[in-house]
Amino acid sequence: MSSLSILDVDAVRAAPVIDDPYRYCLGRQVIRPEAVEDLARDFPSIDKPGYLTVDEVRLAGRFRNLIDELESDAFSQVLSEKFGIDLVACPRLTTIMRRSQPKYGAIHTDGPSKVMTLLVYMNDAWDAPEAGRLRVLYDGERFEPYAVEVPPTMGTMFAFLRADNSWHGHRPFDGERRVVQVAWMKDAAELARKRKRNRTAQFLKGIFGR
Repeated sequence: MSSLSILDVDAVRAAPVIDDPYRYCLGRQVIRPEAVEDLARDFPSIDKPGYLTVDEVRLAGRFRNLIDELESDAFSQVLSEKFGIDLVACPRLTTIMRRSQPKYGAIHTDGPSKVMTLLVYMNDAWDAPEAGRLRVLYDGERFEPYAVEVPPTMGTMFAFLRADNSWHGHRPFDGERRVVQVAWMKDAAELARKRKRNRTAQFLKGIFGR
């Protein structure tokens, strides 16, 4: 698909969709090699921990182009064909994290307002053997056993359809953990509510600390 010059659509399409314990996909090297250096350079300089919406972050250069591709109907169509669900009609919420805290990563399913969540990791390397590595889990209580562990390295993509059992999380990590998250929402009202909640959370962090 010529409109996508940073995302490697062939790599996305080649990544298998798994149905156990819920419907998910783990892709590798979904970012074209020639774009990696520019994306690392242009990743936003964010001081706050946690996820910020794209409206709260200064986007520039190739990183802005990546966000445009991730939010595009063309990319949503690729994922729609892959997962067998219409995502093109869904509003999208894109958030960016640069810095993680130990309190992040608690096991959860994502809320029912989401149809699908996609994560694209952008770290050059990852030395921590367990911390910060997202796991596909079987319940909401334990990090083990797990179905798969996702290395948060440059170009790794993890996508899943939200379900009542779509448990996932990672062991605590403190430090830089670059990731872009795109959520396909059920409707525009849910999108507006989610954006408002995110802004409120960041505002309160600024007042009361992290």
